[in-house]
Amino acid sequence: MIYLDFNRTTPIAPSVLEAMQPFWAEHFMLPGQEHPQAQAVGEAVEHARECVAILTGCDPFEVVFTSGGTEANNLGVLGVAGDHQAGHLLISAVEHDAVTMTSEKLEQRGWDVEVVPCDGSGWVDPDEVQSRIRPGQTRLVCVQLANATTGVVQPVREIADRCHNHGVPLHCDGVQAFGKMPVDVVQLRADTVSISGHRMYGPKGVGALYVRRGLDLSPMMFGDPREMGLRPGSENIPSLIGLGAASNLAARCCVDAANNLSELRDRFVAGLQSAMPDAMSVVAEDAERLPNTVSVQLNANAKAVQRIARTLVIATARSESPPDEMTRALKAIGCSDSEVNRTLRISLGWTTSRDQIDRAVDLLAEAADTCAA
Repeated sequence: MIYLDFNRTTPIAPSVLEAMQPFWAEHFMLPGQEHPQAQAVGEAVEHARECVAILTGCDPFEVVFTSGGTEANNLGVLGVAGDHQAGHLLISAVEHDAVTMTSEKLEQRGWDVEVVPCDGSGWVDPDEVQSRIRPGQTRLVCVQLANATTGVVQPVREIADRCHNHGVPLHCDGVQAFGKMPVDVVQLRADTVSISGHRMYGPKGVGALYVRRGLDLSPMMFGDPREMGLRPGSENIPSLIGLGAASNLAARCCVDAANNLSELRDRFVAGLQSAMPDAMSVVAEDAERLPNTVSVQLNANAKAVQRIARTLVIATARSESPPDEMTRALKAIGCSDSEVNRTLRISLGWTTSRDQIDRAVDLLAEAADTCAA
């Protein structure tokens, strides 16, 4: 199997798994208990928080642990909405389901949800966002940092500046960016930024939300006050330790990994263009993109190609209703139904090799040729 779907999930890095192991049974206690063993667990959790803070460039007290990127996105949106029964919410056309479906719930509560379009490359224009802000009515803007399908990186800093000029907070889904490119949330200037463990070689079921100091968020769940009163319940200690270890690893390896991934991505595109000079094109080729991500359109149905290239694990779009995230992103940049059906997303990872890239090119070219025959 050649695994090229790292934007969907990544394997746990060996050093992350090793860091987690003692906390399954040996160090099983919860922070807050009085005995020394529990206090040691609490110190380990706070060290994990510090590692996340180092990766993101913020202070540890601005890191709120969650059950993953989905909860972090939900908290970033609903936490600002609070008990308000109405308001104006702006979201970009390429947001993840965790943001779009949360906005739909707010719409059912009476909120006015407006979608900001992107251009043909998937880029959201900061001036377009500013033109849609309604003074005194817009309560939140949501723009992701990087798209999982196209890899396009958004001008979040510029959008944040325009939002703040009107006193409007900005939530940023940063899940796809961490571990693939350097991200400093202070420089980004977003008010909340979501993180997911399993997208950067950590465990599933854990994530975090950066919450800018001074921002007033309301909790979504209620119980014993933990995580600065924003998330009750007993901590998932092994996973929190794993998130900290994954953050530490990403902070140390991100730049070198990005350079290597960019080289491999370009090798894949060049190889496919050589093997299929008249039968493929790159989606959003001229836009700034994640170093590991490329979507290509072939001259054959993407699902059929994937079925033939059975040893190659990649992502393909679906066009059923309601559309999935990949289909929605492609539609947002103007792709037709035919183009959506012919699109494959390849996302590389730290373990991807040149040999795997070359073999993937051969498999895709052969499968596409078979389908087109």
